[in-house]
Amino acid sequence: DDAASSAGEVDTSPLHTDADGLLERLEEVSRQAQVTSDEVEENRAEIEDARGRLDATNRTSERLTAEVDRARAAVEDSRTPVTELSQSLYRGAVIDPVTAVAGASNPQDAIDRRAFASALNADRSGKLADLQDSLREADEQESRAQRAKASADFQLSVLQSQERELEERTDALEELKTQIATAVDGLSPEEKRRWADRNGPIDVDVKEFLGELTDASGVVGAAMSKLGSPYSWGATGPDSFDCSGLMFWAYQQSGKSIPRTSSAQIAGGTSVSRGDLQPGDIVGFYPGVTHVGMYIGDGQIVHASDYGIPVQVVSVDSMPFAGAARY
Repeated sequence: DDAASSAGEVDTSPLHTDADGLLERLEEVSRQAQVTSDEVEENRAEIEDARGRLDATNRTSERLTAEVDRARAAVEDSRTPVTELSQSLYRGAVIDPVTAVAGASNPQDAIDRRAFASALNADRSGKLADLQDSLREADEQESRAQRAKASADFQLSVLQSQERELEERTDALEELKTQIATAVDGLSPEEKRRWADRNGPIDVDVKEFLGELTDASGVVGAAMSKLGSPYSWGATGPDSFDCSGLMFWAYQQSGKSIPRTSSAQIAGGTSVSRGDLQPGDIVGFYPGVTHVGMYIGDGQIVHASDYGIPVQVVSVDSMPFAGAARY
């Protein structure tokens, strides 16, 4: 479905009352609804990703905070021997290895005294170095923890903004859905027929079609098995679908995961030209790729079109081609 307004700008003005104007305006509003529905799905996915990043950042912040606590504890542990060392230095207790031999009773005693004095001074120097290392480590960990906390706070503000945007888009979508449902349900039988037939649906014998499929056509068979299923915005089956939801569900049946929204489905696969289409390829329509269907061969696609229109087969040329993707 094409976009009649830019993203986030939803036209909710009343529908026309004359038959031709009503159907034309209804198609336009339906395209708006599909665009908004895709935006809602994309916002939800972005929020889910943001929550994951926020959780990871919070875990990092908690880990770094714990490391800061351990580093600070190590500093305190280092302070006691260093304080004792400082006190001994204050009392003039530094031992000069040269004078340490004074009073030695024999040469070996002098050697022992000199070695002891050197070892004692080395121990004192080591304790001072350990304290300095602990202080540096604590400062570095605290700095990392502060950066992680700032990142988490920023991500939270972005997430909250995304959630507000999602709520606004969801409200707009609900208004459009109500408007479309009320209009379609109020159409006369002739108007409903014109609405459902606007893309020129093609009658297909589903049993015969499915019987001719090869094993390699699993996604086509899955999509075709849903002919006649009702349209529902944001639905991914198994009983109702929107356009990209039908593609998403059909590929799931073959154990394949594809993007959820129309434009993402076309962007996510291998690009295919109009002349190289094969059964199973996803075909995009309208500027911005706001509608998709699945190519089934013979110049035909199966798609979930709009509210009040069941899943149907139409010509690939029934709507303006905007690209195709193969998965």
